[in-house]
Amino acid sequence: MTLPPGARDARRVGGGDINEAFHLLLADGREAFVKTRSEPVPGEYAAEAAGLAWLAEPGLLRTPEVLELDEAWLALQWVEPGALDAAGAEELGRGLAGTHLAGAEEFGAPPGAGREAGFGSLRLPNGPASDWPSFYAEQRLLPLARVASGRGAITSRAAAAVEQVCARLGELCGPPEPPSRLHGDLWSGNVMADSDGRAWLIDPSAYGGHREVDLAMLRLFGAPSQRIFDAYDEAAPLADGWQQRVELYQLAPLLVHAALFGGSYGAAAERVARAYA
Repeated sequence: MTLPPGARDARRVGGGDINEAFHLLLADGREAFVKTRSEPVPGEYAAEAAGLAWLAEPGLLRTPEVLELDEAWLALQWVEPGALDAAGAEELGRGLAGTHLAGAEEFGAPPGAGREAGFGSLRLPNGPASDWPSFYAEQRLLPLARVASGRGAITSRAAAAVEQVCARLGELCGPPEPPSRLHGDLWSGNVMADSDGRAWLIDPSAYGGHREVDLAMLRLFGAPSQRIFDAYDEAAPLADGWQQRVELYQLAPLLVHAALFGGSYGAAAERVARAYA
């Protein structure tokens, strides 16, 4: 574990399951949130910094400013935590819709973020693909199923079901859409509210993908507010049949959690895969 040179008044704060996190003052006196851990994957924090900047680029979502960056740590603007209010939830829904529609150059990693997706300690391929079903199959579901199976987190029957789902994605994924600008790991814990009740997005695994992915992930572990989805729908309604695709796009994060944490996530991933297979 390494902190920025000259940092002081460091105190530990919550920072997720992979990294250690600190609230501290940088050498120049700026208040910062710093994440670090021993032996991070090379380029991991640079990819996160690029993802934060990419999401903020359209000017519709708040992400913390990157203050300092090193292979061993990432220092971000400190955001005083609070609780999301109704106006903040609606603003988030509209901002997420606009950011998605701002688009991406291709299905895959954003500029400057490298070709790997940062799902904790899992390193997934993140190169360009010509269409969404191919990307979702070849760079998300199949690699994740291999990792989870190799770790004994899912059964061989579950892995076979994922392969069957991948063979059907052309018909399952809904009408083709251009690549959207995704957060990529948008569960409720990565929506942070500030002291004014407004939302900030943190800890992205950003890439160009299908916009329903972010919304499905936000529903997986309990969204902060239904107002987010209502405001999103007013700004950018989803294609018909999106309700039937929610669990399809929750399959990838369920496989991630199975690989990382085991437990009941493997059974949940198998249930979803068999439903679509």
